[in-house]
Amino acid sequence: MEPAEDLERRISGIAALDQPVRRDLYRLLSERDGWVTRDEASEALSIPRSVAAFHLDKLVEAGVVEITFERMTGRTGPGAGRPAKLYRRGTREVSASVPERRYDLAGSLLATAIAEAERTGAPIADCLSASARAAGRVIGKEAADATGELKTREERRRAVLDLLARHGYEPTLGKRGEIALVNCPFHRLAEEHRSLVCGMNLDFLAGLLEGMGPADRLNARLAPEPGYCCVRIKAA
Repeated sequence: MEPAEDLERRISGIAALDQPVRRDLYRLLSERDGWVTRDEASEALSIPRSVAAFHLDKLVEAGVVEITFERMTGRTGPGAGRPAKLYRRGTREVSASVPERRYDLAGSLLATAIAEAERTGAPIADCLSASARAAGRVIGKEAADATGELKTREERRRAVLDLLARHGYEPTLGKRGEIALVNCPFHRLAEEHRSLVCGMNLDFLAGLLEGMGPADRLNARLAPEPGYCCVRIKAA
């Protein structure tokens, strides 16, 4: 799933809890150890069964609640009756931020770097640089494969802009073809550990451009400026 689509899905999941009955149902499921039936939810909240069923299914649609089916009588075969729908709180973490933040990606890159440093004895900074560049290269290559051959400079540049936008960078194209990144997906981490995180970000974007293939030889470089990501992209 693309990051932009995932953000929309996460926002929808959180928005589903804005309704008081759904919040109460979600809290109920969080407190219960195991699956809960519609009847149990209805009784616990003193609401009609149909209301409980409606809002539980809305939480399922939002991705914050899971379902299963089970015959409550324990019988099987003909005459056993229809299985009941049971609910429990989902195990998938749901969080969202505006502007877009990718602390999950930063955590994955750092964990990979630490594991590699422990395995090889190499400096963590070197391992982080390598893991960030490799991750960016994979993402860029996947995007290039999905896009197919792009014949014009405008098509190639647009593909790069679209990929950067999908990963939360909010790119803007300047008059001279330089790409400024309005948003930093690692903003809070960069404020606290600027050298480490900005270096990681630079390597990630450099790998992403490499993976995308020829795009008029775009290069990522550090160019810190207030209100922007520390990296800018320009033609070599």
